[in-house]
Amino acid sequence: QVQLVESGGGLVQAGGSLRLSCAASGRTFSTSTMGWFRRVPGKERELVAAIGWSGGVDYADSVKGRFTISRDNAKNTCYLQMNSLKPEDTAVYYCAADDRGLVRTTPRYWGQGTQVTVSS
Repeated sequence: QVQLVESGGGLVQAGGSLRLSCAASGRTFSTSTMGWFRRVPGKERELVAAIGWSGGVDYADSVKGRFTISRDNAKNTCYLQMNSLKPEDTAVYYCAADDRGLVRTTPRYWGQGTQVTVSS
């Protein structure tokens, strides 16, 4: 079992930055693939970024060059640094984890979500 708790969301002006954190409990964090998703009301949840256990990363086209995903296995924590935020980044952001390598499609574990609001 892995429990995920996100923090760091909030209200920021366009062009600003936020860093989301995802604290994980459980013994499989270091071998789990981690991901950040977001959901806007009325739309499908979308994958924003993912990071493998060895550090390989990939991003949605909409956030490339602005967002950075990272992980600290010693702290069992995954981060999403969000820079140059835009109003269209407004969403609930969810941390996800999977120990089968399926975080991009069917994550086994989810956090409760944290609201990010970007004002224009």
